[in-house]
Amino acid sequence: MKIDMHTHIIPENMPDFSKKFGYDGFIRFDHHKPGFARMMKGDKFFREIESNCWDPVLRIDEYARHNTQYQVVCTIPVMFSYWAKPQDTLALSVFLNDHIAEVVRKYPQNYIGLGTIPMQDRDLAIKELERCKSIGLVGVQIGSNVNQLNLSEPQFLPIFEACQDLDMALLIHPWEMMGEADMQKYWLPWLVGMPAETTRAACSMIMSGIFEKLPKLRVNFSHAGGSLLYTLGRIDHGFRCRPDLVAVDNPILPSSYLDRFWVDCITHDEETLQFVLAKMGNKKVTLGSDYPFPLGDLEIGAFIQNMNLDQETIDNIYYRNTMDWLNIKSL
Repeated sequence: MKIDMHTHIIPENMPDFSKKFGYDGFIRFDHHKPGFARMMKGDKFFREIESNCWDPVLRIDEYARHNTQYQVVCTIPVMFSYWAKPQDTLALSVFLNDHIAEVVRKYPQNYIGLGTIPMQDRDLAIKELERCKSIGLVGVQIGSNVNQLNLSEPQFLPIFEACQDLDMALLIHPWEMMGEADMQKYWLPWLVGMPAETTRAACSMIMSGIFEKLPKLRVNFSHAGGSLLYTLGRIDHGFRCRPDLVAVDNPILPSSYLDRFWVDCITHDEETLQFVLAKMGNKKVTLGSDYPFPLGDLEIGAFIQNMNLDQETIDNIYYRNTMDWLNIKSL
Protein backbone atom coordinates (compact mmCIF):
# COMPACT_ATOMS: atom_id res chain seq x y z
CA MET A 1 0.00 0.00 0.00
CA LYS A 2 1.10 3.58 -0.69
CA ILE A 3 -0.24 6.76 0.89
CA ASP A 4 0.89 10.05 -0.65
CA MET A 5 0.63 12.38 2.33
CA HIS A 6 1.56 15.64 0.59
CA THR A 7 -0.76 16.58 -2.26
CA HIS A 8 -2.75 19.68 -3.13
CA ILE A 9 -6.30 20.07 -4.39
CA ILE A 10 -8.64 22.99 -5.01
CA PRO A 11 -12.25 23.39 -6.17
CA GLU A 12 -12.69 23.75 -9.93
CA ASN A 13 -14.88 26.81 -9.49
CA MET A 14 -14.54 29.44 -6.80
CA PRO A 15 -16.31 32.68 -6.03
CA ASP A 16 -14.49 35.90 -6.79
CA PHE A 17 -13.57 36.53 -3.16
CA SER A 18 -12.08 39.95 -3.94
CA LYS A 19 -15.47 41.10 -5.20
CA LYS A 20 -17.23 39.37 -2.33
CA PHE A 21 -15.07 40.96 0.36
CA GLY A 22 -14.40 44.27 -1.37
CA TYR A 23 -10.59 44.26 -1.61
CA ASP A 24 -7.89 42.68 -3.75
CA GLY A 25 -5.38 39.91 -3.10
CA PHE A 26 -7.48 36.76 -3.24
CA ILE A 27 -6.92 34.11 -5.89
CA ARG A 28 -9.48 33.82 -8.66
CA PHE A 29 -9.61 31.44 -11.62
CA ASP A 30 -9.49 32.20 -15.33
CA HIS A 31 -10.58 29.00 -17.12
CA HIS A 32 -8.96 30.07 -20.39
CA LYS A 33 -9.10 26.68 -22.14
CA PRO A 34 -10.53 23.22 -21.43
CA GLY A 35 -8.72 21.41 -18.65
CA PHE A 36 -6.61 24.43 -17.63
CA ALA A 37 -7.04 27.47 -15.44
CA ARG A 38 -4.93 30.51 -14.65
CA MET A 39 -4.70 31.38 -10.98
CA MET A 40 -4.84 35.17 -10.83
CA LYS A 41 -4.21 37.68 -8.04
CA GLY A 42 -6.23 40.56 -9.36
CA ASP A 43 -4.77 41.06 -12.83
CA LYS A 44 -1.45 39.43 -11.93
CA PHE A 45 -0.78 35.89 -13.13
CA PHE A 46 0.26 33.49 -10.36
CA ARG A 47 0.24 29.97 -11.81
CA GLU A 48 -1.44 27.82 -14.43
CA ILE A 49 -2.99 24.63 -13.13
CA GLU A 50 -4.49 21.64 -14.90
CA SER A 51 -7.61 19.62 -14.23
CA ASN A 52 -5.68 17.15 -12.06
CA CYS A 53 -5.59 19.96 -9.51
CA TRP A 54 -9.37 19.75 -9.07
CA ASP A 55 -10.74 16.57 -10.68
CA PRO A 56 -10.81 13.79 -8.04
CA VAL A 57 -11.63 11.02 -10.52
CA LEU A 58 -8.77 11.98 -12.84
CA ARG A 59 -6.43 12.04 -9.86
CA ILE A 60 -7.49 8.55 -8.80
CA ASP A 61 -6.73 7.25 -12.30
CA GLU A 62 -3.31 8.97 -12.36
CA TYR A 63 -2.40 7.57 -8.95
CA ALA A 64 -3.42 4.07 -9.99
CA ARG A 65 -0.63 4.16 -12.58
CA HIS A 66 1.82 4.58 -9.69
CA ASN A 67 0.23 1.90 -7.50
CA THR A 68 -0.83 4.51 -4.95
CA GLN A 69 -4.20 4.04 -3.27
CA TYR A 70 -4.55 7.07 -0.99
CA GLN A 71 -3.91 10.78 -1.33
CA VAL A 72 -3.81 13.10 1.66
CA VAL A 73 -5.17 16.32 0.18
CA CYS A 74 -4.83 19.91 1.36
CA THR A 75 -5.22 23.30 -0.25
CA ILE A 76 -2.58 25.16 -2.26
CA PRO A 77 -0.61 27.33 0.21
CA VAL A 78 -1.33 30.56 -1.68
CA MET A 79 -4.90 30.10 -0.46
CA PHE A 80 -3.90 30.47 3.22
CA SER A 81 -4.64 34.21 2.99
CA TYR A 82 -3.41 35.04 6.49
CA TRP A 83 -2.94 38.62 5.32
CA ALA A 84 -6.71 39.17 4.93
CA LYS A 85 -9.29 40.23 7.48
CA PRO A 86 -9.69 37.27 9.86
CA GLN A 87 -13.41 36.78 9.23
CA ASP A 88 -12.76 36.72 5.49
CA THR A 89 -9.96 34.17 5.84
CA LEU A 90 -12.34 32.10 7.94
CA ALA A 91 -15.01 32.23 5.22
CA LEU A 92 -12.46 31.19 2.60
CA SER A 93 -11.20 28.38 4.86
CA VAL A 94 -14.74 27.08 5.37
CA PHE A 95 -15.27 27.00 1.60
CA LEU A 96 -12.03 25.10 0.98
CA ASN A 97 -12.47 22.74 3.91
CA ASP A 98 -16.02 21.84 2.93
CA HIS A 99 -14.77 20.98 -0.55
CA ILE A 100 -12.04 18.69 0.79
CA ALA A 101 -14.47 17.04 3.20
CA GLU A 102 -16.85 16.37 0.32
CA VAL A 103 -14.08 14.77 -1.76
CA VAL A 104 -13.20 12.54 1.20
CA ARG A 105 -16.87 11.67 1.73
CA LYS A 106 -17.39 10.71 -1.91
CA TYR A 107 -14.14 8.75 -2.28
CA PRO A 108 -13.24 7.40 1.16
CA GLN A 109 -11.03 4.66 -0.33
CA ASN A 110 -8.85 7.23 -2.08
CA TYR A 111 -8.71 10.46 -0.09
CA ILE A 112 -7.79 11.68 3.39
CA GLY A 113 -8.25 15.37 4.16
CA LEU A 114 -6.33 18.18 5.86
CA GLY A 115 -7.94 21.56 6.42
CA THR A 116 -6.77 25.17 6.49
CA ILE A 117 -7.44 27.65 9.30
CA PRO A 118 -7.14 31.45 9.80
CA MET A 119 -3.89 31.42 11.75
CA GLN A 120 -3.88 35.20 12.21
CA ASP A 121 -6.77 34.93 14.69
CA ARG A 122 -6.41 32.42 17.52
CA ASP A 123 -10.07 32.06 18.38
CA LEU A 124 -11.26 31.75 14.78
CA ALA A 125 -8.46 29.30 14.01
CA ILE A 126 -9.45 27.04 16.91
CA LYS A 127 -13.11 27.33 15.97
CA GLU A 128 -12.40 26.17 12.41
CA LEU A 129 -10.00 23.50 13.65
CA GLU A 130 -12.83 22.05 15.74
CA ARG A 131 -15.16 22.19 12.74
CA CYS A 132 -12.54 20.46 10.57
CA LYS A 133 -12.53 17.62 13.06
CA SER A 134 -16.33 17.42 12.98
CA ILE A 135 -16.49 17.13 9.16
CA GLY A 136 -14.00 14.29 8.97
CA LEU A 137 -10.65 15.96 8.37
CA VAL A 138 -7.70 14.47 10.26
CA GLY A 139 -5.47 17.52 10.57
CA VAL A 140 -4.57 20.88 9.11
CA GLN A 141 -1.89 22.33 6.89
CA ILE A 142 -0.41 25.65 8.02
CA GLY A 143 2.22 27.99 6.66
CA SER A 144 5.82 28.27 7.81
CA ASN A 145 5.11 31.78 9.04
CA VAL A 146 2.04 33.89 9.65
CA ASN A 147 2.46 37.34 8.17
CA GLN A 148 6.21 36.89 8.80
CA LEU A 149 5.65 36.01 12.45
CA ASN A 150 7.51 32.85 13.46
CA LEU A 151 5.51 29.89 14.72
CA SER A 152 7.22 30.36 18.11
CA GLU A 153 5.13 33.45 18.85
CA PRO A 154 2.97 32.98 21.97
CA GLN A 155 -0.34 33.59 20.17
CA PHE A 156 0.08 30.37 18.20
CA LEU A 157 0.61 28.07 21.18
CA PRO A 158 -3.13 27.75 21.99
CA ILE A 159 -3.75 26.67 18.39
CA PHE A 160 -1.10 23.98 18.69
CA GLU A 161 -2.56 22.97 22.06
CA ALA A 162 -5.94 22.57 20.39
CA CYS A 163 -4.36 20.41 17.67
CA GLN A 164 -2.94 18.15 20.36
CA ASP A 165 -6.16 18.04 22.36
CA LEU A 166 -8.30 17.36 19.28
CA ASP A 167 -5.88 14.72 17.95
CA MET A 168 -5.37 16.73 14.75
CA ALA A 169 -2.10 16.37 12.84
CA LEU A 170 -0.12 19.35 11.52
CA LEU A 171 1.55 19.68 8.13
CA ILE A 172 3.94 22.64 7.95
CA HIS A 173 4.30 23.99 4.40
CA PRO A 174 6.58 26.86 3.30
CA TRP A 175 4.96 29.98 1.91
CA GLU A 176 5.66 33.73 1.64
CA MET A 177 9.36 32.99 1.67
CA MET A 178 11.58 35.43 3.53
CA GLY A 179 13.59 37.54 1.09
CA GLU A 180 11.33 36.52 -1.79
CA ALA A 181 11.21 40.01 -3.29
CA ASP A 182 15.01 40.14 -3.46
CA MET A 183 15.56 36.88 -5.35
CA GLN A 184 12.94 36.61 -8.06
CA LYS A 185 15.36 35.50 -10.79
CA TYR A 186 16.05 31.80 -11.43
CA TRP A 187 12.95 30.71 -9.46
CA LEU A 188 15.05 31.15 -6.31
CA PRO A 189 12.07 31.64 -3.96
CA TRP A 190 11.03 28.05 -4.72
CA LEU A 191 14.52 26.55 -4.96
CA VAL A 192 16.27 28.38 -2.10
CA GLY A 193 13.56 30.17 -0.13
CA MET A 194 11.26 27.21 0.45
CA PRO A 195 13.88 24.98 2.14
CA ALA A 196 14.95 27.91 4.30
CA GLU A 197 11.34 28.66 5.26
CA THR A 198 10.70 25.11 6.44
CA THR A 199 13.90 25.24 8.48
CA ARG A 200 12.77 28.54 9.97
CA ALA A 201 9.51 26.93 11.07
CA ALA A 202 11.18 23.82 12.50
CA CYS A 203 13.78 25.79 14.45
CA SER A 204 11.13 28.16 15.77
CA MET A 205 9.06 25.30 17.09
CA ILE A 206 12.04 23.40 18.52
CA MET A 207 13.80 26.34 20.15
CA SER A 208 10.66 27.79 21.68
CA GLY A 209 9.99 24.48 23.43
CA ILE A 210 6.73 23.63 21.68
CA PHE A 211 7.61 19.94 21.52
CA GLU A 212 8.38 20.02 25.26
CA LYS A 213 5.12 21.71 26.12
CA LEU A 214 3.04 19.56 23.76
CA PRO A 215 4.53 16.06 23.75
CA LYS A 216 1.60 14.54 21.82
CA LEU A 217 1.56 17.15 19.02
CA ARG A 218 2.12 15.40 15.67
CA VAL A 219 3.95 17.58 13.15
CA ASN A 220 5.26 16.84 9.66
CA PHE A 221 7.68 19.28 7.99
CA SER A 222 7.27 19.16 4.23
CA HIS A 223 9.94 18.86 1.53
CA ALA A 224 12.09 16.55 3.68
CA GLY A 225 12.30 19.19 6.39
CA GLY A 226 13.71 21.83 4.05
CA SER A 227 17.38 22.48 4.82
CA LEU A 228 17.03 21.57 8.51
CA LEU A 229 18.83 18.22 8.46
CA TYR A 230 21.71 19.51 6.33
CA THR A 231 22.37 22.47 8.63
CA LEU A 232 21.64 20.69 11.92
CA GLY A 233 25.33 20.48 12.81
CA ARG A 234 25.58 24.25 12.49
CA ILE A 235 22.38 24.72 14.47
CA ASP A 236 23.61 22.49 17.30
CA HIS A 237 26.99 24.21 17.26
CA GLY A 238 25.30 27.59 17.52
CA PHE A 239 23.25 26.27 20.43
CA ARG A 240 26.43 25.20 22.23
CA CYS A 241 28.63 28.22 21.51
CA ARG A 242 25.98 30.94 21.94
CA PRO A 243 23.34 29.60 24.32
CA ASP A 244 22.69 33.19 25.33
CA LEU A 245 21.21 33.72 21.85
CA VAL A 246 19.86 30.27 20.94
CA ALA A 247 18.90 28.48 24.16
CA VAL A 248 16.89 31.34 25.61
CA ASP A 249 13.55 29.48 25.70
CA ASN A 250 14.56 25.82 25.60
CA PRO A 251 17.75 24.35 27.14
CA ILE A 252 17.59 21.11 25.13
CA LEU A 253 19.86 20.51 22.12
CA PRO A 254 17.88 20.95 18.87
CA SER A 255 18.99 17.63 17.38
CA SER A 256 17.42 15.87 20.36
CA TYR A 257 14.02 16.40 18.74
CA LEU A 258 14.50 14.38 15.55
CA ASP A 259 12.32 11.61 16.96
CA ARG A 260 9.50 14.04 17.81
CA PHE A 261 8.34 14.94 14.29
CA TRP A 262 8.11 13.59 10.76
CA VAL A 263 9.41 14.79 7.38
CA ASP A 264 8.29 13.75 3.93
CA CYS A 265 10.60 12.10 1.39
CA ILE A 266 10.59 14.79 -1.32
CA THR A 267 14.34 14.95 -1.99
CA HIS A 268 14.44 14.07 -5.72
CA ASP A 269 17.67 12.24 -5.03
CA GLU A 270 18.46 8.76 -3.71
CA GLU A 271 21.61 9.74 -1.81
CA THR A 272 19.84 12.64 -0.15
CA LEU A 273 17.01 10.41 0.99
CA GLN A 274 19.56 7.97 2.40
CA PHE A 275 20.95 10.87 4.42
CA VAL A 276 17.46 11.85 5.61
CA LEU A 277 16.81 8.26 6.70
CA ALA A 278 20.16 8.13 8.49
CA LYS A 279 19.28 11.29 10.46
CA MET A 280 15.58 10.67 11.08
CA GLY A 281 15.39 6.88 11.25
CA ASN A 282 13.03 4.80 9.14
CA LYS A 283 9.95 5.53 11.26
CA LYS A 284 9.82 9.29 10.74
CA VAL A 285 9.95 9.66 6.93
CA THR A 286 6.68 9.69 4.99
CA LEU A 287 5.84 9.32 1.31
CA GLY A 288 5.05 12.72 -0.18
CA SER A 289 4.97 14.05 -3.72
CA ASP A 290 3.67 17.67 -3.80
CA TYR A 291 1.39 16.43 -6.59
CA PRO A 292 0.30 17.78 -9.02
CA PHE A 293 2.96 20.48 -9.26
CA PRO A 294 6.03 20.07 -11.49
CA LEU A 295 8.53 20.66 -8.67
CA GLY A 296 7.08 17.63 -6.91
CA ASP A 297 7.80 13.92 -7.25
CA LEU A 298 5.18 13.04 -9.85
CA GLU A 299 6.17 9.36 -9.95
CA ILE A 300 5.04 9.06 -6.30
CA GLY A 301 8.19 7.67 -4.73
CA ALA A 302 9.09 5.25 -7.52
CA PHE A 303 12.81 5.94 -6.99
CA ILE A 304 12.57 4.46 -3.50
CA GLN A 305 12.27 0.99 -5.03
CA ASN A 306 15.76 1.40 -6.55
CA MET A 307 17.52 2.24 -3.27
CA ASN A 308 18.13 -1.28 -1.96
CA LEU A 309 16.15 -0.51 1.18
CA ASP A 310 14.81 -3.35 3.29
CA GLN A 311 11.10 -4.04 2.94
CA GLU A 312 10.30 -2.78 6.43
CA THR A 313 11.78 0.63 5.61
CA ILE A 314 9.92 0.78 2.29
CA ASP A 315 6.62 -0.12 3.97
CA ASN A 316 7.27 2.42 6.72
CA ILE A 317 7.82 5.19 4.18
CA TYR A 318 5.02 4.12 1.89
CA TYR A 319 2.24 3.94 4.47
CA ARG A 320 3.01 3.04 8.10
CA ASN A 321 4.68 6.32 9.06
CA THR A 322 1.89 8.38 7.55
CA MET A 323 -0.68 6.36 9.47
CA ASP A 324 1.30 7.04 12.65
CA TRP A 325 1.54 10.76 11.92
CA LEU A 326 -2.20 11.00 11.21
CA ASN A 327 -3.03 8.51 14.01
CA ILE A 328 -5.02 6.34 11.62
CA LYS A 329 -5.34 2.77 12.90
CA SER A 330 -6.61 1.13 9.72
CA LEU A 331 -7.67 1.91 6.16
